[in-house]
Amino acid sequence: MRPLRYVALGDSLSEGVGDPVGNGWRGWAALLAGGLSEPAAEFTNLAVSGAQTRDVLETQLPTALSLRPHVASVVVGVNDTLRGTYDIDKIAERLDKVYASFTRQGTAVLTACLPDPGTMLGLPGLLGRPLARRQRAVNTVVHTLSERYGAVHLHAVDDDWIGDRAMWSADRLHPGERGHRQLALRFHAMLAKRGIATGTEPSPEPEFPPPTRSASLLWLATAGTAWVIRRCNDLLPQLLRLAVTEMRHRARGTCGRLDLRAAQAVSTALASLTVPEARALAEPRLVAEHRSVAAKLALPDGLSLPGPRPVPGHQPEPEAA
Repeated sequence: MRPLRYVALGDSLSEGVGDPVGNGWRGWAALLAGGLSEPAAEFTNLAVSGAQTRDVLETQLPTALSLRPHVASVVVGVNDTLRGTYDIDKIAERLDKVYASFTRQGTAVLTACLPDPGTMLGLPGLLGRPLARRQRAVNTVVHTLSERYGAVHLHAVDDDWIGDRAMWSADRLHPGERGHRQLALRFHAMLAKRGIATGTEPSPEPEFPPPTRSASLLWLATAGTAWVIRRCNDLLPQLLRLAVTEMRHRARGTCGRLDLRAAQAVSTALASLTVPEARALAEPRLVAEHRSVAAKLALPDGLSLPGPRPVPGHQPEPEAA
């Protein structure tokens, strides 16, 4: 019997940052792989720190498809929100292509919605809200496309452990060993329900003691500082502009407009993924997805999304009398 093959795609979260083992990282994906099957699953980790959706589509996906995995995790998007090149249309298009490619190959896809980096870092509201708005948009795209493709989707942003500081590493952006184990446990449980995971579930208990305070401070002063410098060169100027815009809307009491624009952008991005020829047939489903988008973005009271744009040349069927 051929062993189950599992490939992880994504960024530093799937690479395992925050869960050091030896001279490298382990992380939730490796922990999950250990409990997927007997004999042990063949595991390949293609995730790279700093990766964006573009990197997953253009670099990681071709290699992953060549391995013809039974299971593939695609957890990415946070880095897109931290870049000046953030574009929800392109993010949705790339993820759609990645999910579709695995689905055509018969691969079970694992996805996740994640907390926004501003909240995890404790940024002040004027800086944190724009990042939170971006992450909500990415999460809505991931959630909606996961439903569309039947992916195994973990809505991790609502998990209780997310708010437990003991679950996170010193940088507050990556889980520590305990947090990685929680991710592995939750994915394993969902895969077991589908009959895909047949091995022993990962243990929630850490194998290693947490890093000492001095070790954590040393990491922040070296690798952490380098990370901040790399991100600030690209993000900081744009984040300041976003903060100024946020401040202006706050002074006018019109912050809801920013939420509405973000929701409209997500709705447009998702609607544009359906080819024109097939869209007329998919109209009822698109309406349902459109309503789901509005619900997931939690628009302020009194704001709502406009309906999906009509398909050119398509006349809706009359309702039955």
